[in-house]
Amino acid sequence: MGTRYVYANSQQEALRKLKEEMTRAEAGLLGEAGRTTVAEYLGWWMENVVRGDVAHRTYHNYLSQIRNHILPTLGKKKLQALKLEDVEGLYRSMTDSGLSSATVRYAHSVLRRALKQAVNRGLVPRNVVEGASLPRVGQKEAQTLTPEEVRTFLQAAKHARLEALYVLAVTCGCRQAELLGLRWEDLDLETGRLTVRRQIQRSRDGSGMITGPTKNKKSRTIRLGIFTVEALKAHRKRQAEEVASAKGLWKDPDLVFSSTIGTPLDPSNVVDRSFKPLLRGAGLPNIRFHDLRHACATLLLSEGVPVKVVQEVLGHSSVSVTMDVYSHVLPDMQEKAAAAMDGLLS
Repeated sequence: MGTRYVYANSQQEALRKLKEEMTRAEAGLLGEAGRTTVAEYLGWWMENVVRGDVAHRTYHNYLSQIRNHILPTLGKKKLQALKLEDVEGLYRSMTDSGLSSATVRYAHSVLRRALKQAVNRGLVPRNVVEGASLPRVGQKEAQTLTPEEVRTFLQAAKHARLEALYVLAVTCGCRQAELLGLRWEDLDLETGRLTVRRQIQRSRDGSGMITGPTKNKKSRTIRLGIFTVEALKAHRKRQAEEVASAKGLWKDPDLVFSSTIGTPLDPSNVVDRSFKPLLRGAGLPNIRFHDLRHACATLLLSEGVPVKVVQEVLGHSSVSVTMDVYSHVLPDMQEKAAAAMDGLLS
C-alpha cells in the first residue's frame, strides 16, 4: 500500500479522514474483485490487527496455528469463496492426522477471530466458521496436592532461596509468569495486599525475557495472610543482604524474585534447578509449577470460599471458567453445604 496523505483544518478532522482513508485502502487491498486468498488475508490480519493487540507469546501461538495447520489446507482458497465445508474439512484433516481436539479447537478460535474482522470490514458477508462442527474436548481434571502434601512441600522449601515464591504460588494462586513479574511496588506488606499487574515470560523465539500484561490484560489485588506476609518480609531481608554483597552490580533491586545478580528469573531454570529438586527431596509427586495454582484453588474451594472470590484471586476471566476447571471439587462443596444446612436447622 503506497504512502497516502490527508489534508484537514484540524487534528480531529485529520484523524477522521485518515481513518476513512485507511478503511478504503484496506478494502481495496483485501477485497478487490475477490482476488484475495485466505493466506494473504491472514498475513495482513496478523500484522495489522493482531500484532500489538495480544501478548508476544499469544501472537506467536496464532502464527504457529496459521502456518502449520490453516494455510496448508485453506491458504490458496479465495477469501470470499471460503465455505463452511472447507473449514470443516480442515478440522477433519487435522483430527485424522492425529492432532488433539484441543489443537483443532484452537485453530478454529484463531480462524473465527480473523474472519470476524473480515466481516466487520465488509470483506465477506458472513463468518463461515460460525456453526462449524468441532471435535469434543474433555476437561482434564486439574492435578494438585493434598493439604498434607502442600504442608510437606512448604516445609521442604523452608530454607530455599525462593521460599517466598512458593508460598505465594500456594496461597495466592498466581501464575508463574505473574510471580516472576512482581516488583516491590506491587506489594504492601503493612496492609497485606498484592497487586498483580504484569508477567514475565521467555519470548517464543527464545531470544530473551519479555515483560507484558497479565493473561487477561487486567490487574487484580489479592489480600495476603500473615503466613505469606512473614515469608515475603524474610525474603526482602535476604534480598537486601544479597544486593549489599553485590556491591553495585545488582541489576534490578525492585524485582521481588530475581537471579543472584538481580536479573529476571528464567521460568525453566526455576523449575529445573529449584522446584523439581524440592519435590524429589520431599518425596512428592512430579507435578508442574502450575499445579501449585491448582492446589491453591482446590484448597480455597474445599474450605468453602465462594467460587466468585476464588475466580477473582486466580484472575480467571469468568466464574464459569473457574467452575469448569475445578468441577471435581464442587460435589464435596455441596456435601458441606448440605451438612451446614442440617446443622442450622436441626
